[in-house]
Amino acid sequence: MCDGGPLSSLAHTSFDLHSSLAEELDASRSYSFRPLTTLTISVGESELPSKSPILPHWVDGRVKPGEIIGTAETTAQTHPQLFTRALLAKAVMEYGVKVVTAKAEGVEEGEEGVVVKVAGGGVIGGDAVVLALGPWTSKLLGPSSKFKVHGKKVHNVVLEPKDADAITPHAIFGTYYPAQNMGPLETNFYPRPTREVFVCGALVEAEIPEGPELVSPDPESIEKLKKVAGIVSSYLEKDNVSVKSEDVGLMPCSDDELPIMGEVPGMKRCYVSSRHGYWGILFGPASGVAMAELVLDGHASVVDLDCFSPARFVK
Repeated sequence: MCDGGPLSSLAHTSFDLHSSLAEELDASRSYSFRPLTTLTISVGESELPSKSPILPHWVDGRVKPGEIIGTAETTAQTHPQLFTRALLAKAVMEYGVKVVTAKAEGVEEGEEGVVVKVAGGGVIGGDAVVLALGPWTSKLLGPSSKFKVHGKKVHNVVLEPKDADAITPHAIFGTYYPAQNMGPLETNFYPRPTREVFVCGALVEAEIPEGPELVSPDPESIEKLKKVAGIVSSYLEKDNVSVKSEDVGLMPCSDDELPIMGEVPGMKRCYVSSRHGYWGILFGPASGVAMAELVLDGHASVVDLDCFSPARFVK
């Protein structure tokens, strides 16, 4: 879905890195990594159930099939939280990384590097700092920021079908068209190997609060996701599922819809890696390698970061 533009190289490089990491980290066990087929559908209350051969049998509701956009050779899924934990655990155990959990309140240049101020009056110093703070990136930099990272709420529900064995590994990118002629609602379905189906969508523009603990789901958006799930599949109707969680994430966005990666203008040895939008987990490995190369070598070789540089916002 990122082919043919500036994101293409980043996506392909990172997908290959995901595959190699999966072998190294025993990913099918540690973070539910697996290949799967991906397809598109349109959803409408006036649609008739389709018998299209490209649809898995559990997609039996009022949908119109689109196309297969990925196969098991070109598409895979992972569990973002478990993936992140697996990477950190390896870094701590094998490479001596120290993880400090604290609230960052500011960053500034010091005499010998960069200093990050944390809540309670503490500081963390280093030769360099990479800010990978999602929508909070420009908020931390404050007036010194030459760019802005905006936030959009992306809602999600995790459903456990009573007949979970019937749900095959197919990722579904859906567009729901309400009968009331309201705007379309993007709704995506990701069955997990853990007998759950992760359903997400219902984007809502949002102000960026002080911390992620203050981001809360909108009840109306959550109900919309549940409704669309029941329209798409009888297996996901409310009487046929247990609701495991209802949540929301704050997706980082930029004005030109491209990632922001590079040295912060006017702040030596302070780098940023943010605004990966929908594709944060896909782009994660290649972004990590590229930023490490940039910090250590002065340039990235795994992918070209020129078009993602925050300097593009400086006039």
